[in-house]
Amino acid sequence: MQTIVRVLFLFQPSEALLTHLTEGIAAYQQQIEFILPTAFTEADLLPLVEGVHIMIGWRPTTALLEAAKDLRLLINPGAGVKHQIPLFRAINQQRKVTLVNGHGNAFFTAQHTVSLLLSLTNKIVPHHNWLSEGKWRLGDKEGASIPLREKTLGLLGYGAVNQKVHQLLSGFPLNFAALKTSWDSDNEIFPTPLQTFVPSELEAFLRLVDILVIVLPHTEETEGMIGQEELTYLGKQSLLVNTGRGAIIQEKALYDALLNHQIQGAAIDVWYNYRPEKDEQGRKYPYQYPFHELDNVVLSPHRGASPMSDLRRWNEVIENLIRFTEDRELINVVDLEREY
Repeated sequence: MQTIVRVLFLFQPSEALLTHLTEGIAAYQQQIEFILPTAFTEADLLPLVEGVHIMIGWRPTTALLEAAKDLRLLINPGAGVKHQIPLFRAINQQRKVTLVNGHGNAFFTAQHTVSLLLSLTNKIVPHHNWLSEGKWRLGDKEGASIPLREKTLGLLGYGAVNQKVHQLLSGFPLNFAALKTSWDSDNEIFPTPLQTFVPSELEAFLRLVDILVIVLPHTEETEGMIGQEELTYLGKQSLLVNTGRGAIIQEKALYDALLNHQIQGAAIDVWYNYRPEKDEQGRKYPYQYPFHELDNVVLSPHRGASPMSDLRRWNEVIENLIRFTEDRELINVVDLEREY
């Protein structure tokens, strides 16, 4: 008798999402069973974990993982698994449970990254604000655009997002460089010629590039890797876009570099405090230093993954459900040592 793969949801999927997932596994409907709780506290979920092979959700508890003796896979549907690493390292001391990370938002984040870069180079925000105030056709004296032509754009990290950034920007007359942990020169195919670097060459990489696009996961190795010295390597005419994780860049170093024009400008979608307290005027700022007072930064409230309603972002979840059922290699498996 064929084993039924039991899949427990740790959240309430919308009707549209459930329909999309169900249609996606239609050919396997006799082999995959969805378990859909009506409440989602630990106490509600614990009675349901017996015989469960897969969980889909963001924040399983230690008790849930330990109670689910048949669990072999957790699918984290969104990017970012740093908070899961200690938990899965611990459970894997007892038995193997695979953690999969989601890359379904990669295209949207890449699109947002390019949008932030062009907003920064073309001074979209200040000119919008001036025109909103009725200041018609202020020109280059107030805010000249920065040509991209013949600049070198450096991709710090070359995963799913920055690969798409490279593709989206490949029509611009740019030179491209990228830094990642390792390169397989025999199998890598790039949209344009690409100069490649590894972490030991970080200084040379930063000195080369005019525009730095950061899309890295937050790990022990990447935390704080861009500080005052690294920003100095970039130079005063450089631009920076961060849609990876805020902690990659040291906060004070970034603020000081922008304040003192150590770099020309930055566009930031990822920050440092995701539970900010209200100030005396009821405002919430996700940082310690007043980035909003600077005139050379584009601020974005960590919305690179928008639109969340696009169902195609779940296709990789469907793919992994099918691969698991067929006992094939999964995609986007997290290396617990590397933390991504």
